[in-house]
This record gives sequence, structure tokens and C-alpha cells, in this order.
Amino acid sequence: MLRIHFTAEDLTRVRVAGAPDPLAETVLSLPLLQTGEPGRPAPVALGGWRERTRRGLRPEMRLLLELAPAGHGEYVPEVFAHAATASLADSLDHTWSLPAVQWATDWSATRILRPAAPRWIHALHHGDRTWRELVRRRLHEYHALAIAPYWPQLLATANAERVQRALAAVDSGVEGLLGTLHPQISWSPSVLTVPCDLDADLELAGRGILLVPTFFCPRPLVLVDNADAARPPVLRYPMARSLAACASVVAPGPPGTGEGLTALLGTTRARTLRAARSPAGTTELARRTGTSPATASHHASVLRAAGLLTTCRDGPAVRHALTPLGRALLGG
Repeated sequence: MLRIHFTAEDLTRVRVAGAPDPLAETVLSLPLLQTGEPGRPAPVALGGWRERTRRGLRPEMRLLLELAPAGHGEYVPEVFAHAATASLADSLDHTWSLPAVQWATDWSATRILRPAAPRWIHALHHGDRTWRELVRRRLHEYHALAIAPYWPQLLATANAERVQRALAAVDSGVEGLLGTLHPQISWSPSVLTVPCDLDADLELAGRGILLVPTFFCPRPLVLVDNADAARPPVLRYPMARSLAACASVVAPGPPGTGEGLTALLGTTRARTLRAARSPAGTTELARRTGTSPATASHHASVLRAAGLLTTCRDGPAVRHALTPLGRALLGG
């Protein structure tokens, strides 16, 4: 087990990531794609996703299966799980820009835990531009096949989890938030205990911690920035708590875009909700939706009563913005 020790200052610096990271979800899904083979038991709830992804997997993408293999004792390069950005391209830019010491440390772990790792992975960790460009292209291709079709469901689940963490903190304080993260994570005064292959202690020493709900994460994973000791560690933990939740997140989405939302709310209210992705006044909502200010105000009132919008006074005008529930609904 890993015991993470919190000071009073650390408890004030607990943060929950605003959204899952596309790169981490992409790379962490690769071992799960390879389960279901001899010696690699398959999570039943991911069976449909695995079958659909395998059917679309092109031969050139199999390079990635060597990067992040499945099986007990295998090692997925942690450099690909440190970013927390909104797009795959931004996360890859962040990963390639990590200091050389970060890549060297990750290679040391790879060499120890995977002594038979292909030599191209050594070249990748040591800055070979040809391999980095090839891996970048393959990750984009695989992401489009295995992650992007389910991204709205992942975002909605992550938003719901973020709201649950906020409510836990409001009801029971930060310690209540930490104590209900996941069944495999336990909290006792000042110590968070997380499953780990080693028995170790981690002193946060005022850095705090970043909590990142992650879907393709079979068990909690703690990441420490080896290049910058002042940066807070990252705790990734599974955001889907049940088989049913897993299956619903990776179920095929409805054809087209936004059809389910329109059927639920009606055309104009669905358009109004989408228009409020960035906060706006009533006149601006009317302009974005092609309606009159009176109509926009009426639909904003209905959405506000349903808990999907908030309306705040902004000088002489008002400003409408999405609630977490409204944002989650837009996410699918």
C-alpha cells in the first residue's frame, strides 16, 4: 500500500480535475483492449467496446500495444499520464515537452519492469523525433477509433463525479471528499491509503494533491513529478464504480449529434442550452439562438428552474451560465 500523508496545508490544496485527459484515457485503454486473451481476464462490462475497437484496429496501430501492454507486472509509461488538458494534441505537446529527467526516470522504470521492452521504446524515451512523430500519429488514429466516439459519455460521467466530490466536500469537508473517493482508497486522519505494488509512504509537505477521475483506469494510480518536486502528485482513480456504469459509458452513442438532447428538451430549449456554453446575457442568447429576447428569457427561465442554468445580475443586465448538471447534459 501507498500511504499519502497530508498536513493541514495539504488539505486546503486538494483539487479535482475539471475533465478527464484525452491522452491518459487513450494510453490507459490499451492494456484493457488486450485483455480477454489467455492469461488476461477481460472486464465483462468492456466487452462491447473491446470488440468494436478490435474490429477497427489497423495493423499499423499495433505498435501502441507494445507501448502499453497488458498483464500483471507490465508497465505503462507514466509520461503519457501526466497531462491534464482538453485536447489530445495539447496533451501530447505537454508530454513531448517534459524535461529529459522525467523521460529518463520513466525509461529506468520501463527497463527494470520490462527488461524485454522493444528497442524503439528506448529511442522514444531518449528523444528520437522519428519515433515520436510515428507514435503521435498512431495515438491520434487510435484515439479517433477507441476514445472519441465515447468522449461525450466520458465527459458527462466525469462531470457527475466532480459534482459528487463537491457535494461530499460541502457535506463533510475535504476529509469527507477523500474518504469516499473509491472502495480501494481509505482515509484515516491525515493519511490516504492507496493500493500500490510497493509498501511506501509519500509526504505531501504542503504540495496538496490533484484528483483526476479516470475511466480507463482499473485501479487507483498515483503519479509523482520526478522533474519538479514542488508539483502536487496526481491521483487517478476509477470514476465508474460498477459494471453497469462502465457499460453505459462505452455504449455506442445515438446517431447524429444532439438528437437525444433535442428529444428531451425540445428544439429551442436544446439550442438555448447549447448557446449558454459560454455565459451570455439574454440579448446575446437571443442572437445565438435566432429568437427574440422575450423567447430567450422564457426558455432560460425554464432551464434555470430545471437546474440546468444559473442567472446572475451583471450590472443592469443578467448573465446566464451552465450549471454542472447542464454541462453534463450537454456532454451526453
